[in-house]
Amino acid sequence: MPDSQPTRPGLVQDKIAIVTGAAEGIGEAIAHKFAYEGAGGLVLAGLPGDPLDQVAADVRDQYGTRVETFAGDVGEPEHAEACVQKAVDAFGRLDVLVNNAGSLPALAELPEYPVEAFDKLLHNNVKTTFFMTRAAVPELQKTKGNVVTAGSEAGWNGSPRFTPYGGTKAWNHAFMKGVAGEQGAHGVRANCVCPGPVDTSFTHKEDGPMDKDAEQTVTQSTAFGRRATTEEIANVYAFLASDQASYVTGALWLVDGATTIVHGMPGKKAPKDVQQEPAGVLTLRFQRHSDPAAVPAS
Repeated sequence: MPDSQPTRPGLVQDKIAIVTGAAEGIGEAIAHKFAYEGAGGLVLAGLPGDPLDQVAADVRDQYGTRVETFAGDVGEPEHAEACVQKAVDAFGRLDVLVNNAGSLPALAELPEYPVEAFDKLLHNNVKTTFFMTRAAVPELQKTKGNVVTAGSEAGWNGSPRFTPYGGTKAWNHAFMKGVAGEQGAHGVRANCVCPGPVDTSFTHKEDGPMDKDAEQTVTQSTAFGRRATTEEIANVYAFLASDQASYVTGALWLVDGATTIVHGMPGKKAPKDVQQEPAGVLTLRFQRHSDPAAVPAS
């Protein structure tokens, strides 16, 4: 027997990936997770003013991964095309597109739901996915790559006061299924990750649109009585992007703590140790904030 076992390749070993919405929350965790799992190169995309440079520096420092950033609105076709081109220019190819960009600008019953918030949902949740996927598919055909897009449990069942948000996520679900069926002949896979409540700005009354009642409801309506960590969600993105998921396409992968199947608030009954979020292995700075001034340096 040899003294030591060979080190296994990472899940996304040597793959070149674009991650949109990469400056905070789940996007930051995906960037770290892909680097941790051996990615060959990353393009981290976000809006001008997002802390992309800080996230990129953290990833380089911690893992030695080659990282480029793209600051632009990928809900506009010319910016989406430029983002894909940046990956090709920097790394020579594209293997994985992660459509993580999105927003939750308001929480209200439908008659009071602001029209401007609905427009933001369409732009940030739907147009970003459409334009980035449209721009990336020709490159992904060359590498037999894949797309992993942000869905949601709200797009699975619908969710009161999240009604328009859930509608945009349901569009992402159907769109990825269509891409999977259409592009499978080219060897391209397409899937959705569908989280439940996650410990990001979206689900905290101090940082996002939720009030105290909504925050309590989304947490206690999970079987575990807690939010997911961003790392727990990023773990599933890495699997779906990997060759281990080579026969997984057109899937809506629920990572929701059983939110879609439970009734009432079973999380109230979960003991404290079950409600405790796992520590994880990634060192993240922007789980709940995109303002660098609001986040202490690690």
